[in-house]
Amino acid sequence: MPVLVHRTSGDVPLPAYAHPDDAGADLSTRVDVVLAPGERTTVPTGVRLALPAGFAGFVHPRSGLARRHGLTVVNAPGTVDAGYRGEIEVTLLNTDPRETLVLHAGDRIAQLVVQPVSRARFVAVEALPASARGEGGFGSSGGWAEAPPSPPRADG
Repeated sequence: MPVLVHRTSGDVPLPAYAHPDDAGADLSTRVDVVLAPGERTTVPTGVRLALPAGFAGFVHPRSGLARRHGLTVVNAPGTVDAGYRGEIEVTLLNTDPRETLVLHAGDRIAQLVVQPVSRARFVAVEALPASARGEGGFGSSGGWAEAPPSPPRADG
């Protein structure tokens, strides 16, 4: 599927897949970046896209940078809608508690996964049908040994 790409400056790399079966195409930074421990910044990639109708791009962290340096994408996955024509920017966060991370223009910082998307038609109803999960939300599937209940407080 062709995706039209416009470079904001001539020397930025196009999004590219590192391996034939990769789902994500690497995005690079257009500028040098210095991220102190715990610092976040929004980084321009130097590319603008025209995604086909019915598709969206989802910006994910790169696993190697996350593992080696604690670099992540704050709003992962970031969403690039088909109608958006501005420069793709990625908000990065250095989660390492001790080391400053230095990135240079052209370094790969994130990956873009292009996927088909469906549009929902939202319908208001008085009640929802039952489900096996019901209203169970955060932590409802378990997966850890739960802490014992807290003792009652002395003040009430």
